[in-house]
Amino acid sequence: MNFEHNAKTLDYISRVKAFLSDNVEPVERQIYRELSELNPGGDWRNWQLHPLIEKFKGMAKEQGLWNLFLPDVELGKGLTTLEYAPLAEEMGRMLFTPEIFNCNAPDTGNMEVLYHFGSEEQKARWLTPLLEGEIRSVFGMTEPEVASSDATNMQASITADGDDVVVNGKKWWSTGLGHPNAKFTIFMGLSNPENDRHSQHAMVIVPLDTPGLEIKRMLTAYGDYDAPYGHGEMHLNDVRVPKENLIMGMGKGFAIAQGRLGPGRIHHCMRTIGMAEKALELAIQRGLEREAFGKPILKLGGNGERIAKARIAIHQARLMTLHAAWKIDAVGVKNAMTEISAIKVAVPTMAQEVVDMSVQMHGGAGMSGDFPLAHFAAGARALRLADGPDEVHMAMVTRLELKKYMSPKP
Repeated sequence: MNFEHNAKTLDYISRVKAFLSDNVEPVERQIYRELSELNPGGDWRNWQLHPLIEKFKGMAKEQGLWNLFLPDVELGKGLTTLEYAPLAEEMGRMLFTPEIFNCNAPDTGNMEVLYHFGSEEQKARWLTPLLEGEIRSVFGMTEPEVASSDATNMQASITADGDDVVVNGKKWWSTGLGHPNAKFTIFMGLSNPENDRHSQHAMVIVPLDTPGLEIKRMLTAYGDYDAPYGHGEMHLNDVRVPKENLIMGMGKGFAIAQGRLGPGRIHHCMRTIGMAEKALELAIQRGLEREAFGKPILKLGGNGERIAKARIAIHQARLMTLHAAWKIDAVGVKNAMTEISAIKVAVPTMAQEVVDMSVQMHGGAGMSGDFPLAHFAAGARALRLADGPDEVHMAMVTRLELKKYMSPKP
């Protein structure tokens, strides 16, 4: 394997970096501050988009820096998982940057679902406007009343009824539910309880304005509503949509989910590595600029060693993630499950430690809104639960590792 970036990747890295340094980084603090001012509370019905982010989206599209995640030469840029990974890292340095390039979760995952598994009608109605950045979407999987670390616990239901399906259930931590442009959710629920455990569920497209779908609230993560995206709770009571809204069909939910989550976990991890890089950069700058007891802070209390450990940890995490991306491209998601699960544990844990070190270096300022570190801390901690908690991924690695030593049954 060769982790040296090819010419195409290097070109896109250069272009993305230049776009961010020339346009976005000079107004980064302004955007963070004004997002809070535009969206002061939890009433998502009044949330607003930031005009600069909308402006930058138009610029990115004009410059061909749009839908970089999608491995299609016409709808995206035809980049492999490994080629896109370093671009996701650059986007992770600022929380709002992925949306500028139309590469933000959960829309990337939903677009991949529709691209790989959607019908032509579903692609025309939902995928095309997502690719154009005209609408946003939601993914409804986690539920408030069951241990969602085991997705087979899901209580939400999708029931066939003539030409329709009827959807019932509660979902929460549905990212993007508060976005003003959110128009539909891909909803996962129990459809075929008589089948084996991994053929019991389905995914269906449910427009958010369908009668019976009620957005109850936005949830805070460490006191932050993450506006104007939000992580919301929605209740669906006898929501009726056409059978044509089913993706692939009844009982296909888990098969779709596996295809959705593999590349998506690479994206998450590389963005998180970008976050850790930004946190380390801020720590070094702060440590060199501020003095205490007659010395730069970086020279006090073992801070120099903490910088070294952070660099080592970030580099390890990056190499692990690039290896997982390479393996997905080479042998497919099913044959890269150890590597995918491993990075899902290692990367957020690494980022949490690096961000915490940077917060400590900044003192009280690190916990304030003057720096992005408090947001980073919440994001890194949340990612240890999102897309499966650490324990589930470690169990996967253990199971696959032990399987190597088990004798085949006679």
